[in-house]
Amino acid sequence: MKNGAISLTPAEWYLMESLWERSPLTGREISKYLEARVSWSRSTSLTMIRRMTEKGYILADDSGAVTLYSPLIRRDDALLAETESILDRVYKGSVSMMLSAVTQKQNLTGEEIAELYEILRRAEEESMNR
Repeated sequence: MKNGAISLTPAEWYLMESLWERSPLTGREISKYLEARVSWSRSTSLTMIRRMTEKGYILADDSGAVTLYSPLIRRDDALLAETESILDRVYKGSVSMMLSAVTQKQNLTGEEIAELYEILRRAEEESMNR
């Protein structure tokens, strides 16, 4: 990445999902994936691949007969960057405000509630160990 910060546009997320699911992929394979999921033309897909390679999000390995593309950023890192952006921009940094908004409109399962309790328990433990 040029400046080290991960900031994917909605369109870039589609392309990265193809690579996170399975990589390396050829440009043709990426194009077929994106055509099936978001109806992009081959030229649109190839343009996005080129731009994202220039941004440093994708590695283009042209050492073989065909160029193979792989992600240079991990999905977890992109998710964390996106979450931090939303948290800062929309919820003014308040995790509790974000959780409140998410849980008000969602019918959480018992399993999801248990997962949230576990996340909070671990956060409390980490906070005490600092």
